[in-house]
Formats: sequence, structure tokens, C-alpha cells
Amino acid sequence: MTVSPPRNAVLGGSLAVVAALALSACGAAPTNSSTTADGKNAATATSVADFGGMDALVKAAKKEGTLHTIALPRDWANYGALIDGFTKKYGIKITDENPDGSSQDEINAVTSRKGQDRAPDVLDLGSSFALSAAQQGLLAPYKVASFDQIPAGQKDPKGQWFNDYGGYISIGCDAKRVKTCPTTFADLLKPQYKGQVALNGNPTKSGSAFGGVYAAALANKGSFDDIQPGLDFFAKLKKNGNYTPVESTPATVEKGETPISIDWDYLNAGYADEFKSKGVDWKVSIPSDGQYAQYYSQAINKDAPHPAAARLWQEYLYSTEGQNLWLKGYARPALMTSMESAGTLDKTAAAKLPQVTGAPSFPTEAQQSKAKTVIAQGWAKAVSG
Repeated sequence: MTVSPPRNAVLGGSLAVVAALALSACGAAPTNSSTTADGKNAATATSVADFGGMDALVKAAKKEGTLHTIALPRDWANYGALIDGFTKKYGIKITDENPDGSSQDEINAVTSRKGQDRAPDVLDLGSSFALSAAQQGLLAPYKVASFDQIPAGQKDPKGQWFNDYGGYISIGCDAKRVKTCPTTFADLLKPQYKGQVALNGNPTKSGSAFGGVYAAALANKGSFDDIQPGLDFFAKLKKNGNYTPVESTPATVEKGETPISIDWDYLNAGYADEFKSKGVDWKVSIPSDGQYAQYYSQAINKDAPHPAAARLWQEYLYSTEGQNLWLKGYARPALMTSMESAGTLDKTAAAKLPQVTGAPSFPTEAQQSKAKTVIAQGWAKAVSG
């Protein structure tokens, strides 16, 4: 996001059609495939070993010289440092289009630009959108070297997608504008927060806002199978005047338009650091009555114009260096447990993470699909008027 508009996930229908039309354009089809001297093709390689080893992959990626990404804000979970680190290490230029775009924008770009050199090579998707992309046959199976260390349930068995970094829904609050900062969803209904509570986007297209509604459901006797109480909560929040439709960004926070923001903890924690120099005292808490955790997933476009660079990018993200850079951005890396056991985790960065209790649990594919349908059908009505 700019540091923030949403790492989104549109639910389909007319919104997806409009986005696809907006993203479609002419472009030359890629002409070069990355093939080694012994005939191994990066576009079909399912692992670094399958391509002939890391040296061969690096050589092929450098020959391509470019990596096309989309919707990767530099201020989102330390992406700026990851992009710079990859380029410095391998000399490969990264072109990032539409940094404030959504997960659905990414999928639309893949489908509308198939066969074009300007298609995205890699994708960073909300988990439910990674599932959708895999179902559409858009993703290349590829298992990074550390694939076996990614927890079961957080990766596609074929390697079409795999979780990378994540966190918990949290409540950020400008302590200079808000006398007593809320720390639970129940608190958000209090009359003193009139017109102050915002989401980072619209839950029909924003992964973080979708997570906010799910967390609200869990805080109000809902479950992974029943997100309706989350819609009911925001309908109540709208009715009592506390909910504001302004999408929260660092800019709206600085202006005082969204002094209370429901967002991922790694984003709110990152804002706290950023805001210090701007005189904003940003407090972050993970609501005890609605703990909801989720990860974003990495994937490779099946028709990536730069298939070797795409695979090398994934290897970098799942290296010790890459995983610790997520951690420095307050995000919890997928390999955190294994790295902690191996002694390679950045302990200083880990100690700065917002505190939570208990182990996270995650909705299944079927539960997420059901929740998305409920949100698509009911969100506008819940916050209308």
C-alpha cells in the first residue's frame, strides 16, 4: 500500500470484468525461452534441481535480466528491501506495475496478457485468491528448495502456490486524536468512536478488509463456517455512526480522517515506526475477542515471460535472507518455526512482533469460498445508507 491501499482480492463478477478490460492492452509476445545447454527449460522446471542447480538458474535468470511484478508496494511488509536485495544480489531489474493494485488485478493481468512480454512473472496473492488462480490453471508448479519446511496446509502439494508471510488482524489507533484507544471489537461499538473506525479497503476486493470482517465474525459468535456475524457487526457499526467508508491509508491517518484502522498487524506496526517522525502516536493491538491470522501466497505465472527470473525470485524470498527481511517488516515468515529451530531466525526482529496468545488456525478452502460469497452478496447492504 502506499504504504497501503489494499493488497486486495476481488471476488469476481462485474468488478473482475472491468478490471480485466482496464488491464488489457497490446504487447509483444515473449520470444526467448530460458533453456540450458542440455535442453532444460526454466518454464517447465518444477524445482531448482530440476533445472540443473542454483548456478544454472542464476545464469539463466541473469540472461533474461528482468523480472515483472505487480501490486508490490515497497512499504508493504518490507517489500522495498526485498526488491532492492534481489536486484543487488543478482543484478536483475525488477519492474513493479500498479503497486497499490489488488490480488484480482494480478490475476486479471495474467489472463488478459497471456503471451505478452508485459505479463507478470510472479504473483503475491491473498490465500483464497491463490486457490482461485490454481483452479483456473494459471499457475506453474514449482517447489522452492525449502518447500518441505513450509508447514502442511500452507502450500499446494504440487507447488502451484505456497504461503510466504502473514500476520494477524489488528487495531491501529492514533493515540493523540483518540483519548482511549480500543483494543477489542467490542470496544469499537462504543459511542466515543463515532466516525473514526475504518478498514484498509473494501472486503469484496481487499484481503486485509476481508480479514477484518472475518475477525469481527469470530469476535461475535461466528466461525470459519459463518462469517455473517462479521457483516452484522459492521452493519451495526455503520448504523451507530462509528464506521467510516474512507479507506484507511497512512495519508488518511495523518490527516485525521481514519484515526482507528483495522488492518494486518505487520502494516499497523510498520506505520507506527513511520509515524513517529510525523508526530503521530500510533498504537497497535491484536483484538483478544477476534484473533484472525492469514498469510499471503507466492506463485509463478504459468506463462511467465521470464521463467528463470521468476523461479530465482521465489528462491530468494524463501532463503534465510528473504525470510528475515519479511520479519524485519513485522510480518511472520512461513519458515519462522524451522528457522528458529535452525538458529537462523533474526531474534531481534522477532522480539518486536505484536504479541498474541495461542496458535493460529486457518479457514479451509471451502470455508474461504463460502465466506467470499457471503461478503460479495451482503457487504454493500451492510454498510449502505
